[in-house]
Amino acid sequence: MSLSRRSILKSAGALPLLAGTVGFEGFGFQALAQTAPAAPAAEIPPILFVHGNGDHAALWITSLWRMESNGVPRERMFAINLTDPLARTDDKVEQPGRSSTEDQRRELSDAIKELKRRTGAPRVALVGNSRGGNPIRNVVRNGDGADVSHAVLCGVPNHGVYQWDDGLGGEFNGRGPFLRGLNEGENEVTDGTAFLTLRSDGMDKYAQADGRFVGKPGVPTGVTAEGPALKGATNLVLGAIDHRETAFHPRAFREIYKFIAGHEPSRIEIVPEAQVKLSGLVTGTPGGVVTNRPVSGASVDVYRVSAEAGERSGGPIHSSQTGADGRWGPAQVDPTWYLEIVLTSPGSTTTHFYRSPFPRSSDIVHLRAARPFGPADAGAGAVILMSRPRGYFGLPRDVVLLDGKEPTDVKPGVPTDSVTTLRLPAAEAGRPLVALFNEERIVARAWPASENRIAVAELTY
Repeated sequence: MSLSRRSILKSAGALPLLAGTVGFEGFGFQALAQTAPAAPAAEIPPILFVHGNGDHAALWITSLWRMESNGVPRERMFAINLTDPLARTDDKVEQPGRSSTEDQRRELSDAIKELKRRTGAPRVALVGNSRGGNPIRNVVRNGDGADVSHAVLCGVPNHGVYQWDDGLGGEFNGRGPFLRGLNEGENEVTDGTAFLTLRSDGMDKYAQADGRFVGKPGVPTGVTAEGPALKGATNLVLGAIDHRETAFHPRAFREIYKFIAGHEPSRIEIVPEAQVKLSGLVTGTPGGVVTNRPVSGASVDVYRVSAEAGERSGGPIHSSQTGADGRWGPAQVDPTWYLEIVLTSPGSTTTHFYRSPFPRSSDIVHLRAARPFGPADAGAGAVILMSRPRGYFGLPRDVVLLDGKEPTDVKPGVPTDSVTTLRLPAAEAGRPLVALFNEERIVARAWPASENRIAVAELTY
């Protein structure tokens, strides 16, 4: 009996992928190029997680929780917060609030040294999503490869988002000097470090043959769904998942853990803690550019709210103001509580974040004020955002409902949108509304736009 490629990939979520035996690549089976030895959780190398373009460390919260639930000590993991997370238009030309490939390589190199110092380990494992894979590859090839035991690249555009003769200075141009330098040679990986790439089966918006996802519809990008794969690495296809899910989906966690640990995780689910402490960093968008630079003088108030109506249960359970380091917290909460986290930041929109219960503690509950009101919000009595930081909304793949309706600003097909917006008339300000994404349900309240307030139903999963 023969299996079609689609059947093989559909089964990938249910069947073990045996490291060192077979993997799924192209239209058939391919022997994996690299394997990693098994190790108890306490002997797994320290793990450093690297976020993508414009993102921050908080995206790795669920990954850290799953690692902890499998016995990996919290103090042996670190999620870096790269100072200026956005790439430059031209890597060699300075832009305010944006970073070069060398900036990111230097920051990651420093973080590796600090994690080694803190743990006493001789080598560390690196895990990156999207742009986060570029400094990983850069460090291994051009810097501290001897310090890196494993490199896991999740949805990383290793051969570019496009391959064009225009804009050769762009970091994401596969014909540019940066990526050509990383990919030269018979093998596209560096000996001495075990490499794993995780990619989507055609649903990654940055691995598409048509340029419509980078603003040039109908123009061939020169890139395919196989763009994230590397010669000489272990290359796995995870199925019809989106660009961010290549790192943050439970399916991705399984492969990340297995590759680094050398054996299957004992569980995929997150094990709750009896008491949860939350803290994080408040960052800003100077000049409209998102950064991970700390904001001082911001106020953070945390409320317990009802699961069904989003109403506050009394006064704040935590209040703090950020200092020069931009840190807020810690707030102690119960792992079953739904929360409203209110961020009041100088010169920014007051943002009411509604969150599902936090099952475990985290010190990377980072907060950025919601975007300012724009022309599309004119006349709205209340503006509510539904945000999915660890993935995109896929229609018809997912159940996506905001206030009982499927959003009209989420494009069907290849998932491209992580935020959807609902605008209500002034007469409806103050009422509750439900944000539903598959099995995660959050009730938010519509705050008056006239008070410069925006509500965000921020999904965890």
